[in-house]
Amino acid sequence: MMKKELNREAFVYPRRMFLLVLFTVLSGAVIIGQAYLIASLVDAVFLQEQALRDQWILMALLLGVFFARVVFSDLPFRIGIRTARDVKDRYRQKLLERMTAAEQRTDLTGKRISLYLDVVDELDSYFSSYFPQLIQTMVVPVMILITVFTQNIYSGLIMLITAPLIPVFMMLIGSQSEKKAGVQMAKLQSFSGHFLDTLKGVMSLKLLGQTSAQREVIREKSLAFREATMDVLKIAFLSALMLEILATIATAMIAVEVGLRLVFGHLTFQTAFFVLLMAPELYLPLKNLGASFHSGRNSIAAGEKLKDALEQPLPEVTWGREKLALQAPPALTLDNLNYYYPGNTNASLEGISATIPAGEHAAIIGVSGAGKSTLMNVMAGLTEAEEVDSYLVNGQRRCDWTEESWFQEIGYVSQHPYLFAGTVRSNLLMGKTGISGQVLNEAVRSAGLSDLLAELPDGLDAPVGEGGQGFSGGEKQRIALARVMIQKPKLLFFDEPTSGLDVITEKRMNETIAKLSEQSTVVTIAHRLRTIRQADRILVIDQGILAAEGTFDTLAAESQPFKRITGEVREGDE
Repeated sequence: MMKKELNREAFVYPRRMFLLVLFTVLSGAVIIGQAYLIASLVDAVFLQEQALRDQWILMALLLGVFFARVVFSDLPFRIGIRTARDVKDRYRQKLLERMTAAEQRTDLTGKRISLYLDVVDELDSYFSSYFPQLIQTMVVPVMILITVFTQNIYSGLIMLITAPLIPVFMMLIGSQSEKKAGVQMAKLQSFSGHFLDTLKGVMSLKLLGQTSAQREVIREKSLAFREATMDVLKIAFLSALMLEILATIATAMIAVEVGLRLVFGHLTFQTAFFVLLMAPELYLPLKNLGASFHSGRNSIAAGEKLKDALEQPLPEVTWGREKLALQAPPALTLDNLNYYYPGNTNASLEGISATIPAGEHAAIIGVSGAGKSTLMNVMAGLTEAEEVDSYLVNGQRRCDWTEESWFQEIGYVSQHPYLFAGTVRSNLLMGKTGISGQVLNEAVRSAGLSDLLAELPDGLDAPVGEGGQGFSGGEKQRIALARVMIQKPKLLFFDEPTSGLDVITEKRMNETIAKLSEQSTVVTIAHRLRTIRQADRILVIDQGILAAEGTFDTLAAESQPFKRITGEVREGDE
């Protein structure tokens, strides 16, 4: 049950839970003390006709109790707010750790971003409001009930009978409320995700004349979310009304009982007034729980979505204990390599066998969906083949090395390299220290960044927005290349870094890649004919199998799949 899992998340912080219960108990004690002091003060002044100035001790105590009640009532919710913040951070960390390789290399979809942001944020109300209120409801009414039983057993019985009606009522509406909250959460994720995706593609929609159609789709999703929200609010308002009615009727019953016993002399005024003051305090936590009940249900619905996302099977990558230290470009061997996506019985890659000698530049080509990116992910250590022995680096299994040393020794440049908020310098160095100015300047020059930096007022210290805002695709590609050149890896992977670039920028990029190839083994996913011609060895992937392998000239003369693919490339490239 999701509620139990969320509670377990709260008890990850046992010290906070102890303080939460402690402050709640103190809050209950202060509430009882407040009622007793008020009853005593009123009895002394109005019935015993004592002077108000003679009651300064009671008034001072009452003032202190008022202040203590404010403090002890507020502290549990402050603890809840801190817990909500940390739990949300934990969930986001879990989601990021399970982020797939494809999501790491490309922009996240709107639906996925909505999961990371909107859905996780929905957990807030459970820990900041519902959970502290639940603790108060479990503690404070019990303390009040015990106190009332010691003063007037009949009032205690009325409270004991009527108080459980409120939780029973909440249980009756709980299942319906949870269903509505789940629908609302799904509508929110659909609406916010689609809206973000539309914003990202607004230029394409404009060029294709589809803005009006998408406007209507967004309107429909917005209305659907509004209707789902109104359904939840209807239940919330109705339940709040019923809870108020139940509490009012129960308080009235206690008032009648106390009044009659007071009239017939079975109770003193102080006791009767004390019990009457305690009655609304008994039902107040129950009513407050009802008010936060629906936000708690929304959080539970959000938790279910997060649970589903976290339980989706992901490919595991095995790592060893040896430290990788490449002194020279390595040779790569694929021996009957197979790969299946989680939950899929059909192989994405099947029987791939090839050898890439040390220092060679290999290009992987194929139509869209052929398995090129999957093969590169396996070779780069982002995912793992079915048999760990089917991929060898210098004759040794990739899984024998530690994850940290592996990624320190390889370089990876994707079509959409990510730049972090900071400066050009910080994005080039990526936290590395001890990099000389000569090495940095050489990398900048070789990547073709010199002209760009000359145009920027701050040069290497020019600001960079999150995700590379303020820089074009080609400029981000060149920064990513310079970043790799500073690292000087012996094994390089390029996911078509020249895709979408102009001819001049592409030429500079190819020259840089050629220079890197002189001191590294390079594997490139190639879509452009110029990049394919530049490779020493070409692997032709067709529907998950290796259809052909060889040099450009050999394949152009003998391989039909190669001719078909390069024919399509030529039509779009030249």
